[in-house]
Amino acid sequence: MVAAKINICLSPDLYPRYADRHGIVVVVDVFRATSAIAAGLHHGLESVRPIAGLAAFELYPKNERRIWAAERGGQLVDGFDLGNSPLDIIERSEMLSGKELVLSTTNGTQAIEAAQKNQGLITGSYVNITAVVNYLIQQKKSVLFICAGWKGRVNLEDSLFCGDAAERLLKQGFELDEDADAVLMCLQIAEKARPNRLEYLANSSHRNRLKNLDLEADIAYCLSEDVAPVLPLYQSDGRLVKG
Repeated sequence: MVAAKINICLSPDLYPRYADRHGIVVVVDVFRATSAIAAGLHHGLESVRPIAGLAAFELYPKNERRIWAAERGGQLVDGFDLGNSPLDIIERSEMLSGKELVLSTTNGTQAIEAAQKNQGLITGSYVNITAVVNYLIQQKKSVLFICAGWKGRVNLEDSLFCGDAAERLLKQGFELDEDADAVLMCLQIAEKARPNRLEYLANSSHRNRLKNLDLEADIAYCLSEDVAPVLPLYQSDGRLVKG
């Protein structure tokens, strides 16, 4: 039996070079889109509909069963109910229960759109890392992690998560894909950061960007393992639902 393979795409801009691979795609945006998606589904949202551009909101008008959320540059977009703060979503969980959240963010939803034609797409973050890893082990298929990064650039926190997830998979019999130097890089980053991820990311660009917006509580939440232990599964109709 051929072992399932692991690879990591460090930026959505690189995804076309991996798009011919078959298997499961895991989109990762630790700060904060994929953390917010897991938090929302865990705390009562029926679904999350990720969209890239703000103009697409017109296709999904607000109603009693649908809420709008949009973030750009770490901040709430004017005229929207929510940004992509997982803690804000949790705080409003009673209002959001049973509803669809239409979500657009600077990086995470762009990465989902880039990979949406893949037949198996899920989202991952530290808040649901065990659910993600267990699902991948169960499926026994090759996996490509896509780091959302920052406006096409590589960032540290997504790479860090991918290294931690990859290490768990390697211990379960997964193997490195060909040309998988990105996995080796992420494994080394994860090993070095594991004693204190928050401290390791002290000088990272997006942590400092969010810190300057007084979002330190979001940062701490997004680095907490398994506080939203759900599996967001991408559906053919463009929604993420709890698996």
